[in-house]
Amino acid sequence: MKPTELLKVAAIAVLTSGMVVGCQQSTDEMTTVVEEECQGATPEVRNAIYAAKLKNARARNLGAEWEENAQLIAEAEQAAADCENERAMTLANKAEDAAAEAIAAMQTEVVVVEEVVVVEEESPYIGGYLVVGGDNLWNIAGQDTIYGDPFQWPLIYKANSGQIKDADLIFPGQYFYIPKAKGADRANAVAHAKNRGAWTVGETEASDLDYLAQ
Repeated sequence: MKPTELLKVAAIAVLTSGMVVGCQQSTDEMTTVVEEECQGATPEVRNAIYAAKLKNARARNLGAEWEENAQLIAEAEQAAADCENERAMTLANKAEDAAAEAIAAMQTEVVVVEEVVVVEEESPYIGGYLVVGGDNLWNIAGQDTIYGDPFQWPLIYKANSGQIKDADLIFPGQYFYIPKAKGADRANAVAHAKNRGAWTVGETEASDLDYLAQ
């Protein structure tokens, strides 16, 4: 090969080598530029994700969190990390809106409270009576404001047996509950009063005990 041709080949080789190196450098520089451009989420995206988390936390505290919200927020964070700010913003806004909707649904939920009807139990008494001097069960039962029938005195005796030891002996200052005279109770009381038998003041008659046991 002639010296001039040899020089030409060498020049071409050097030129080619320079182009390859130049291309490689250009590629590396472009890669560096691309890498430098991805700095993560923008402040606007970070604020949107934070707002979505805050709203979702409130929904969770109210027991209204929707399961998909947590997934949307996780996807928004990943998109932000990948510099997909537009997608991250969309996901964050969607998560915040969903959390707000869940809270609104919880707050406007109509709770139907079953109406409880309280039926007041009818009192078994017609009232009370304060014993005064000279009283006995017979004349108390005979008063028009009580039974108007003295033979119903055993009703008073039975209702207040805890403080009456002897049906023939009561004391001023005692307060008796006056039970209502109803059907069989009234009939039993009258029958006992009429068939009680002999009695003694200060003693509890056996017939009275039998009546109390009915």
